[in-house]
Amino acid sequence: MTKKYQWVIAALTVTLFFGLISNTIFPNKVPSLKVSSTKGEAMMIYDKNYKFTIINFWATDCPGCVKEMPKLVDTYNKYKKQGIQIIAVSMFYDPPTQVLNFIKNNNIPFPVVIDSDNKIAQQFENIRLTPTSILINQRGQIIDQIVGEIDFNKLEGTLSKNL
Repeated sequence: MTKKYQWVIAALTVTLFFGLISNTIFPNKVPSLKVSSTKGEAMMIYDKNYKFTIINFWATDCPGCVKEMPKLVDTYNKYKKQGIQIIAVSMFYDPPTQVLNFIKNNNIPFPVVIDSDNKIAQQFENIRLTPTSILINQRGQIIDQIVGEIDFNKLEGTLSKNL
């Protein structure tokens, strides 16, 4: 085998390997999952009628989550007419009364779901760290998974490309 073909085979092997790894880290498609918000609204975790969806896994005792929530509210208010959906998913260990108080005290305008049985987090590759945000395009593809606080300048760029 010539060196040229060895390089081609090596490049294809590396590309295939990293493609498989990236699909293991987070799935390409959003799981089909019906959830209920704290207001009793039944909804799918992803709805193709929205141009862009952010699923934010958070907890009331997470300083980074509490810090970024007002910016998520601002982002939602700025882009909701352009087709953005934000769903906040509180972690299974977060007491429901604390979640409800947080929603009320902070005027959270988007749906909040309490993941009391941890099934939603498990469907997204068993999310454990907060905050973690999943960014989903209109085709239902996960385009990014952010562990830690969101870089809202970067998010603005992503939204401008997808809305």
